[in-house]
Amino acid sequence: MNNDIQHSSLLSTADYIGALDTVFSKALNNIFIFDKDFLNSGFNNSIRFDLFKSFLLSNPKNQLLLLAHDTRPLSQYCPRLMTLLQKFSHSMHIYQTPKNLQHLTEPFAVADQSHFARRFHFDDSRGILALNDGEGANLLKSRFMEMWAVSRPNPATSTFSL
Repeated sequence: MNNDIQHSSLLSTADYIGALDTVFSKALNNIFIFDKDFLNSGFNNSIRFDLFKSFLLSNPKNQLLLLAHDTRPLSQYCPRLMTLLQKFSHSMHIYQTPKNLQHLTEPFAVADQSHFARRFHFDDSRGILALNDGEGANLLKSRFMEMWAVSRPNPATSTFSL
């Protein structure tokens, strides 16, 4: 097993979608994802559904946390993700950021404090895929947890409304 830090440049939306799937496929314990609205990033495709389902089924302690500025598109355009939320409400949660965090514009995903993918801006398809980069992953996880602490579920994506 290669534990050397690996960084790869992402130049397109397709690269980012592939990088997300790579990060998610390596997750053993937790996945933290921040995005504007989860549109156009593969969150309703069958590959992503299967990755998340396998991850959630592999251990009841696994956590999948999604954070967005606008969670309504998830309930409108991502029925696969909403199905997972309903089935795995004990280990999967979707929160919406408050208005005072809407200025944050760098989407990212972190798995197990080791791997991450991030774009430089919501409107920029360029970014980076990092594998075995604990320092970078921990920085992003810390940022995520700070945002998560002040965010709340949106009724459109809570298990209470499903």
